[in-house]
Amino acid sequence: MTIALVSEQRYLESRVAYQQAWSKLLANGMTPDQIATLEKKGDVTRANGSFTLLSPQDGTVIRDPFVIGQMVQPGDLLFEITDESSIWVEAHVDPELMRKVSVGAPARILAGNRWIEGKVVQIHHALDETTRTMGVRLEIPNPGDHLHPGQFVSTRIQVGQSGEKALTLPLEAVLRSPDGDWQVFVEKKPGEFEPLEVELVRQLPGIAVIEGLKPGTRVVTRGTFFVQSEMAKSGFAVHNH
Repeated sequence: MTIALVSEQRYLESRVAYQQAWSKLLANGMTPDQIATLEKKGDVTRANGSFTLLSPQDGTVIRDPFVIGQMVQPGDLLFEITDESSIWVEAHVDPELMRKVSVGAPARILAGNRWIEGKVVQIHHALDETTRTMGVRLEIPNPGDHLHPGQFVSTRIQVGQSGEKALTLPLEAVLRSPDGDWQVFVEKKPGEFEPLEVELVRQLPGIAVIEGLKPGTRVVTRGTFFVQSEMAKSGFAVHNH
């Protein structure tokens, strides 16, 4: 048996060179398993600068801006990969409603003709200077790959307590009276209407949440402004006392 003796200094220099080579291969994109395989085979000719570039996550390549033969530097973008099994949707919300929105609240989006359920995962704190709205980030599952970055959708976010009941009408059904109060037009008899003051609790996209009206009351939901104008022209008071 032959035993080779080396000095401690040479041993330490060899260990440092080994660790530097290992770190360099890791930095160049090789995995620990690939490095271990290369080391086990002991074939230095295989260390020719070629290696398999692996993605750190599953997903779909959406951009590959490099060209074959191009010289690249550390930090250059070669592939852009996104995991579309779930996506983020940025919703724009009226600042007055933000205090009612909370992280974890159920949400859904309308994409095409189908609703997809999700939840609120982040609430931004800066006001958009252009739209004068605040951003809310929703997480939406996308198992069928139906949704894609850059796509516009309609959003709905649940506010208040789960199961909370509210009386709602189309937003165009509620108008300001000459006194400045909110009112709706209720049907007293077929074709006969009179104004009734209500309280506008809050507004949602296309929807008014109100109080002061009994559920089931028949009201004008379309052409409300026309009814108000006709009653004013006929000489009837359009405010209710």
